[in-house]
Amino acid sequence: MVKICCIGAGYVGGPTMAVIALKCPSIEVVVVDIWEPRIAAWNSDQLPIYEPGLFEVVKECRGRNLFFSKDVEKHVAEADIVFVSVNTPTKTQGLGAGKAADLTYWESAARTIADVSKSDKIVVEKSTVPVKTAEAIEKILTHNSKGIKFQILSNPEFLAEGTAIGDLFQPDRVLIGGRETPEGQKAIQALKAVYAHWVPEDRILTTNLWSAELSKLAANAFLAQRISSVNAMSALCEATGADVAEVSYAVGKDTRIGPKFLNASVGFGGSCFQKDILNLVYICECNGLPEVAEYWKQVIKINDYQKSRFVNRVVSSMFNTVSQKKIAVLGFAFKKDTGDTRETPAIDVCQGLLGDKALLSIYDPQVQKEHIQRDLIMKKFDWDHPLHLQPKSGSAAVEQVTVTSDAYEATKEAHGVCILTEWDEFRTLDYKKIYDNMQKPAFVFDGRNVVNADKLREIGFIVYSIGKPLDAWLKDMPAVA
Repeated sequence: MVKICCIGAGYVGGPTMAVIALKCPSIEVVVVDIWEPRIAAWNSDQLPIYEPGLFEVVKECRGRNLFFSKDVEKHVAEADIVFVSVNTPTKTQGLGAGKAADLTYWESAARTIADVSKSDKIVVEKSTVPVKTAEAIEKILTHNSKGIKFQILSNPEFLAEGTAIGDLFQPDRVLIGGRETPEGQKAIQALKAVYAHWVPEDRILTTNLWSAELSKLAANAFLAQRISSVNAMSALCEATGADVAEVSYAVGKDTRIGPKFLNASVGFGGSCFQKDILNLVYICECNGLPEVAEYWKQVIKINDYQKSRFVNRVVSSMFNTVSQKKIAVLGFAFKKDTGDTRETPAIDVCQGLLGDKALLSIYDPQVQKEHIQRDLIMKKFDWDHPLHLQPKSGSAAVEQVTVTSDAYEATKEAHGVCILTEWDEFRTLDYKKIYDNMQKPAFVFDGRNVVNADKLREIGFIVYSIGKPLDAWLKDMPAVA
């Protein structure tokens, strides 16, 4: 029996290994993590992450050929293939701070593999890592190998949270990069054979190591660039009376462009987009390509601009102050169908409103109160360290913030409502009931274009939708720079 061990039981490691176990019943898959509460959660009915369809997959395989354990050394030693799916946070200090990836956890994993291995192994990069990480890992393993041979492969993940199980069942492509040596090619074929249990062969792409590593960064940079492009257009649409949804639809009908990732919003979030682009920027700068670095930097600048533009619109519309006004925030996760809040635009929007002394009442169907409070006091990039290693910065809670368990409670007596995540339930709320229980004039600021603005205006709301023609009230109250 082939044995697979995955170091890291997070958003990538857990779902990926669960699907491999489901599709490959003849392979034993063990997911290991040093943080005991996370492993306990994977072994319970309350998984540590929310992802549609994940629980059903885990339940079917757990205890049969899928196991979750904190005994890292034992299972790494026994494995034929070791996936490494640990955090690669952005450095917060030292060389490359604010851009470069911190490979502390990756290096620690590599040294553990070298220390405990008694047989040859294939080591697979599953985390998002900067180009040439494989070379660094290879050196650590080779210099500590004690005669054992290691082959390093890059197998980046391309999961979209909220649809991860579907993405794993039917991937656009599986990318495997390895050395162009006989041993390297043999390792590629061994990993390819695992995916071939359910992925058509023409969707399993093989490249050299560096192409695989760079492809992951490039894919995320291209996707984020599309979002920033349509968000830049949304500002122009508001200024000219155009409708960004109509513009996006017309542009997306061009088969060379296509319709995906052309929805204007309050900004992109998630664990990868910003981090990967910053990483790309750093690599470009290190390789003497400042113009290329500057190009990718602009994608992040537009994303930051979109969030601050939204906050400015809220404040300026409400007589240029939200001090002591209750603002309901609907949605805190960075997208629907996930509880993940890493780099969610909601954090910057909430902090911007809190800076103007607003009183926030937040509701999200999947994000817990403690999680929201922690995110609002955390320093930038601290989120990407494992939970038990995150610095305890700031006070325990933000006094101006309450977290509620339903949308109607959040909006009661509020002056304004900000929709920051496109949860389906926000489309079908009883907005007449919400309006009746709000302060007047009652505002809705739709950062995801989920509501029918005309219907809300008929109820009596003053509505701002990203990239849509402004109603008369908002035209009279221009967003401050």
